[in-house]
Amino acid sequence: MINLIASRVDEAWALLREVLDPEVPAVSIVELGIVREVRDDGDTLTVVLTPTYSGCPATEAIEADVRKALLAFEPVKIELQRSPAWTTDWIGPEAREKLRAYGIAPPTGTSAVEQPLRLHEAIPCPRCGSARSERLSAFGSTACKALYRCTACREPFEYFKPI
Repeated sequence: MINLIASRVDEAWALLREVLDPEVPAVSIVELGIVREVRDDGDTLTVVLTPTYSGCPATEAIEADVRKALLAFEPVKIELQRSPAWTTDWIGPEAREKLRAYGIAPPTGTSAVEQPLRLHEAIPCPRCGSARSERLSAFGSTACKALYRCTACREPFEYFKPI
């Protein structure tokens, strides 16, 4: 029985690794650290998610995508866990590189609690690599990103803000 439970949970994790973040489709919700736990609670598969922001508008879309990915496991229960709060520290090196390749500068350093974003911090351009950049807006296409422009290649880019 234990092997069946473990393989069911493992299979669910594998499926969740294919669920892309709706706002940043270069990375999965697992790679972003949004999926915190998958449990087999007998008849129900429980998925614990920690939204990136407590008011993140993509949370409902993520829940729907999780349900769709795990249709074979019905019933599926989704729990939102807001403590501990999500942090960009949960984004691994491979996911940070995927963000960069997608054209979004990954968060620098550690979380904003330990190293706050300075108003005029130079963020390396994800396209040319130059550290010569300027912030155009504190917010990009979503609240979790800021809008920058590289002063070397002149290309605009978004920066995933550390939190």
